Amino acid sequence: MEIRLLKYFLAIAREQNISKAAIFLNTTQPNLSRQLQLLEEEIGKPLFERNNKKLILTKAGLLLRKKAEEIITLIEQTEQELKSYDKSEVCGVINIGGAESLSLEIISKVIKKVQTNYPKIIFNFYSGDTSEISYKLDSGLLDFAILIEPYDLEKYNHILLPRNDTWGILMHKDMPLATYDTIKTKDLWNIPLIISRHSNNYNFITNWLGKNVNELNVVATYNLIYNASLLVKEKIGYALTLNDLLNISNTDLVYKPIYPILISKLHLAWKKYIILNKPVEIFLNYFKEELKNYGNY
Repeated sequence: MEIRLLKYFLAIAREQNISKAAIFLNTTQPNLSRQLQLLEEEIGKPLFERNNKKLILTKAGLLLRKKAEEIITLIEQTEQELKSYDKSEVCGVINIGGAESLSLEIISKVIKKVQTNYPKIIFNFYSGDTSEISYKLDSGLLDFAILIEPYDLEKYNHILLPRNDTWGILMHKDMPLATYDTIKTKDLWNIPLIISRHSNNYNFITNWLGKNVNELNVVATYNLIYNASLLVKEKIGYALTLNDLLNISNTDLVYKPIYPILISKLHLAWKKYIILNKPVEIFLNYFKEELKNYGNY
């Protein structure tokens, strides 16, 4: 399977139209149609179906798009590393992924110090829940991932971050629990909840709340808290989230911790048994040096 064909395929998938994709690729529509035909013949399955003059990905097409994006990303990363391999000035790209957390401030500080001394090192940051981020790390699409406990870290090298996150409830100020001085886990049993996909996938929420997730009134799930906050503003439900992720001053939103307190630790993780390229090695060294500013955490 040629890389060129995969790039053609991704352009068609993005534009949902062969003519528009041909313009983007600076080629002709007949040529692009022929290339798509060759790819489908090689795959042995149709990749698109027509729907209201748009090309919609089939199940095989959806799978290929996911894999093609991973392949192209890995190739581009490899090319970048090879181009900078023997240069006197270090350059390259570092890909970091993480769930939302104020603990990522330390990552920002390290990035600033690295770029001050190595201005040609570029950072790409990806936000998502832990399952999405760990998948990208396992696939080689990320150099580092910020993973929130509880998570099986056995297959990674990892370093504990110096700040813990506390779980609580984000709510509209007019909602009943906003008047409570103390919110307990049992207070969440019958209210409409908006929970992160991360918490939905693990038993720690069940153990903490004393209820199975399926027994709770979950009205929505999210992977980024900003989107969940929009639902909270409409009083659709209470968002179970980590502390300090949003600036809610001068808004109608209220955040309160839940008792007993549930704390999650975060780790900077990277794959075991790999050779670190120069930019990644530099970042890791700066990160370890930055940790010294936090004492015995």
